Amino acid sequence: MTGWDWDRVVFDHVKLTVSDPEASKAFYRTVLAALEIPAIWEDERGGQYANLVVMGPGEPSTPIHIGFVARTREEVDAFHEAGLAAGYRDHGAPGVREQYSNEAAGLYYAAFLFDPDGNNIEAVHRGDYA
Repeated sequence: MTGWDWDRVVFDHVKLTVSDPEASKAFYRTVLAALEIPAIWEDERGGQYANLVVMGPGEPSTPIHIGFVARTREEVDAFHEAGLAAGYRDHGAPGVREQYSNEAAGLYYAAFLFDPDGNNIEAVHRGDYA
C-alpha cells in the first residue's frame, strides 16, 4: 500500500497486565522519557504513558511487541541508551532494519529492549527511503 499516513492514529490505547507495577512504571518512565512521552497518571496499580496503560499485579500479558514512534533517529538512540543505562535488557541495537524498509513504508530505523515482563518494546523512526 502506498501513501499510508504513518501519523494516523489507529488505536485509542493498549493495556498490558504486568506482574510488578512498580518495576513496569520505572521501565516505561525511563525509556519513554527519551521519546518525550510522559506519564499521564501513575498510582499503585500502574500507569498510563500516552496510549499505553500498564496495570497489575497480575498474570503478565506476554509476549507482546509494542513499537513507539520516534521523531528522529537520535530519539531511537536515546531510548536504547536510557534503557541500557538503567540496566534493562537489550533486544536489538539501533540501526536500519532493511527487512522492514521499503518505498511505501520508508526507511525503518529501530531499537529494541525487553520490559520487566519480557515484552519486546521498540522505538522506531521511519525516514525517507532512497
